[in-house]
Amino acid sequence: MGTIETRGVWLTTTDSKVLRSKERIAEAMDLLAETGFNVVFPVVWNKAVTLYPSQTMQQTFGVEIDPLCVGRDPLEEVIVEARRVGLKVIPWFEYGFASSYNLNGGVLLQKKPEWAARDCNGNLLKKNGFEWLNALDPQVQEFLLNLVLEVVKNYDVDGVQGDDRFPGLPCEGGYDQGTVTRYRQEFDHNPPQNPKDRQWLQWRADILTDFLARLYREVKAVNPNLLVSVAPNIYDWAFQEYLQDSPAWLKRGIVDMIHPQIYRRDFRSYQAIADKLVNQQFTDATLPKLAPGILMKLGSYCISPEYLVQAIEYNRHLGIQGEVFFFYEGLRENNNTLAKVLQNGPYAKSASFPTLSDLSAGGVSNKRTSSIWQRLLKKDFLRGNARGI
Repeated sequence: MGTIETRGVWLTTTDSKVLRSKERIAEAMDLLAETGFNVVFPVVWNKAVTLYPSQTMQQTFGVEIDPLCVGRDPLEEVIVEARRVGLKVIPWFEYGFASSYNLNGGVLLQKKPEWAARDCNGNLLKKNGFEWLNALDPQVQEFLLNLVLEVVKNYDVDGVQGDDRFPGLPCEGGYDQGTVTRYRQEFDHNPPQNPKDRQWLQWRADILTDFLARLYREVKAVNPNLLVSVAPNIYDWAFQEYLQDSPAWLKRGIVDMIHPQIYRRDFRSYQAIADKLVNQQFTDATLPKLAPGILMKLGSYCISPEYLVQAIEYNRHLGIQGEVFFFYEGLRENNNTLAKVLQNGPYAKSASFPTLSDLSAGGVSNKRTSSIWQRLLKKDFLRGNARGI
């Protein structure tokens, strides 16, 4: 049997024009296939617009598609060009429950002010520049679920993907009237003023986990072979800051692939988190679902070829069968340097994208190395002896 690995990359509209024309999309799919990738995660929901004609958006907000894409269907173009070169397509709902970025809620909350998330002072919930919809509100959940379902019903995709905002909500949220009333009915008192009270964190995180469970069920009802993939932030930080309880998702079996964002700018930091994931957060049964997110490019930062190769090699040593890169444009820097590094190194031999059975318990045979072997490997890596550099 040939190699089975997740080799993915995110396609963004931020710092990238790849989705702005059919020609650029075709060129990108050619490059990705040549480089050895087997799956793309194109953004379909950000900045309060979709990158496909959406009836849900049309009916709720009167905006069918991103104004820059009128007359086109970028998602359909990605699917056609990806299929042409044998790539899987998993649309990515990047903004999730975020309403806007530094726009005071933007058009979504102008139209639906009752959908706003609130902090303990009653103000619109804002964190790191993002303003938030109330992810705990049944109507808001229904809206996002409808976006996901129209994609899986209308397009030939291989799955759908959430991320650090889907399902997610900053821990400072949950103080809107509806959520407070719900909490009071259950406990006979108001929620704690401390947003990081452990019980209050868990209660809200459980609501988001239940939402993911529903999304999972409804996607599978459309087609049981569709994958539900999530790229959360790293637990336990993600739980405390964004109510993302990824161990619960794994335990309940409501995620098929998970891509924790190990966005660290040096290999030692990456290695420490990968070790923790494998040794503390994943079991032999759930490890096949793990394909970490690796930061390839952000602003002026670009990963070094050495670190790129080390991270992939270390993943394989830990029994991690794949990774997803943020984001496509990093491959193009300096005359496609990193694409060439992958093509001539870790991705030289082609790999099949995993099936659902590969991702479920025991689907990948070479999962976990023995602890002694792992310690030896770590010493070897710390001496800088990663091969192929």
